[in-house]
Amino acid sequence: MKIEDCFRIGTVTKTRGLKGELQAFIDFGEPEKLTFDALFIQSGGKLIPYFVESFKMPQKNIAFIYLEDVDHIDKATPLAKKDIYLPNKLKPVKDENDFTLRDLMGFTAIDEDEGTLGTIIEIQELPQQLIATVVYKNREILFPLSEGIITGIDEVKGIVYVDLPEGLLDIYLE
Repeated sequence: MKIEDCFRIGTVTKTRGLKGELQAFIDFGEPEKLTFDALFIQSGGKLIPYFVESFKMPQKNIAFIYLEDVDHIDKATPLAKKDIYLPNKLKPVKDENDFTLRDLMGFTAIDEDEGTLGTIIEIQELPQQLIATVVYKNREILFPLSEGIITGIDEVKGIVYVDLPEGLLDIYLE
């Protein structure tokens, strides 16, 4: 399976106990809508399939996972700090009214002071927030997609209005 045929749901953060249980941070928007009996873990640039014996979410964004044939801490340890993927066919169908910040990919970012920054070419998911990437004056500029930065979104025109912190662009342009 190729990465473009899948979507990321989270990251294995660490092992838990001696019997091969994994703890994962699930940052997919609505994990309760997911149903699966196998998942993929990215390792060495490849997606490795694993059958799921048990998947529990005792807390928001935290999952405890047992995988088939991963029954000891020695087998689980190499999976720590790896991303978890599911096939695109398992992705829940979004209601057309469910617009999220991830949907800003391809939108044009316009800053209140600098004007048009460029098209959002990438959105990175960090545990704390989403980060947008645009090419401005032949340089990649990164900025957070948060309430304090975004001042408006025009879904019809594909524009996101932002107010970047003073000096942020200067860091990239110097």
